[in-house]
Amino acid sequence: MRCLAVCQNEIVIRMLNEALSGGYDLEFLVRAAAMARRLRSAGFAVSMGDPETTSLFLKADLTPGTAVIIEDDGHQRLIPIIEAAHNAGGTLIYVLGASGGSAAHRREQQLKKRFPEVSYLTPGELFGSALATEFSRSLTRLRVQQYRHYFHDAGRILILLHNDPDPDAMASGLALRTALRRTRATAKIGAFRGATRPENIRMQQMLDIHVEPVTTDTLGNYDRVAMVDVQPAYFGGKVGHVDLVIDHHPEQPGYRPVFKDVRTDYGSTCTILTEHLRAVDERISERTATAMLYAIKSDTLFFNRQANRVDIEAFSYLYPLADATLIRKMEGAEITPERLDFVVTARNNSHFSDQVFCAYLGAAPRDDVVPYVADFYLQLENVRWTVIGARVGDAITVSVRNLGYTRNAGEFVKQAFGGIGSAGGHRAMAKAVIPVAKYEATYGSLDPEAVTSRLEALVRHFLRNQPEKKAR
Repeated sequence: MRCLAVCQNEIVIRMLNEALSGGYDLEFLVRAAAMARRLRSAGFAVSMGDPETTSLFLKADLTPGTAVIIEDDGHQRLIPIIEAAHNAGGTLIYVLGASGGSAAHRREQQLKKRFPEVSYLTPGELFGSALATEFSRSLTRLRVQQYRHYFHDAGRILILLHNDPDPDAMASGLALRTALRRTRATAKIGAFRGATRPENIRMQQMLDIHVEPVTTDTLGNYDRVAMVDVQPAYFGGKVGHVDLVIDHHPEQPGYRPVFKDVRTDYGSTCTILTEHLRAVDERISERTATAMLYAIKSDTLFFNRQANRVDIEAFSYLYPLADATLIRKMEGAEITPERLDFVVTARNNSHFSDQVFCAYLGAAPRDDVVPYVADFYLQLENVRWTVIGARVGDAITVSVRNLGYTRNAGEFVKQAFGGIGSAGGHRAMAKAVIPVAKYEATYGSLDPEAVTSRLEALVRHFLRNQPEKKAR
């Protein structure tokens, strides 16, 4: 992130440089030529001029995404400087006060009466997490304001989900509709193929989530198209132009939306949208909060996989807004007799040794049973990796789970199946879908014992030859 700091005090300048030099592209705007020469000789990026003029900010290449920090030392005229930054296109403006306490609070209140969007900081906040958090929230607020303005004049909006949408996709659709300040009538949540998994259907019914059927022909009926929890490459060319993409899966090439927010280190798309809604102080209804909380629990296996601090913060924020009783009822739909049958099949067909559990389930009616079984057996004592396969229609679906400590599940499926099918995922979870004909041509028979042996051989080879890397 780029920062312009308007400071005339060398102590403050060095303090800012110490606090921000690690993760920010920092440039100082000063009045005095002598100070500019000293700072440049010390290796600082400096522009010299009058900060009360718009031209100095334009010369420094100020953009809407640039943070502007203005020192409030009691001598600089703050209001003309803030106005100059505004006129140059600045939107992320912070005032750094000389001290904290009640004086700083009064100064902040005075400034906010004239400039509501300006944030007031104290020196103590520079060395904690408050500054980085505030910068991040400001950038998110700017992004939401921009895409909200872009969608404002659209008569009909489509929020497109992936096929067989899961809790994260459906809840993200509700959250984006809230962020856009739209209703069900003007912002449809849709999918080419609706939910089939029991828990997802139950979530739809209990939270009254309508997922409209979409076809390539009906896409043209919408003025704007947004995608959540998915990216255009997933649809294989079915979707042309897309206006907004919000996702936490690995970024895919080949598309250029008007707006994009892809954060692969987040455990769920709902975590990203929680930050969007908080950044613009949008009220989250109990229904939407319940859906989002359930989605974060579901996508992170209650923080047992691909989760970090931001997911926990989002969960903590949503928890008092949601209906915990309703979430427990929805979770009760995950265990079904059909799934238990496949758990037993996996046990009968399994190879289990050295902390790796592999099994082929044979034919399955839907692909949801495969990750369910993979997650189920990862809970067993002494199991660190599960590799589960099944034939679903004309394809072999393989789900991989691990504890996420060292080697990467996504790298494994790409290495084993990327050349003959679609494959990808995160460190702790991954999926591959391989056409039956290509699997047989590459790896041979679909006899359950043969496939289980093949899955085991592939993961053993990967674990032997892939160097260990500690998870962040």
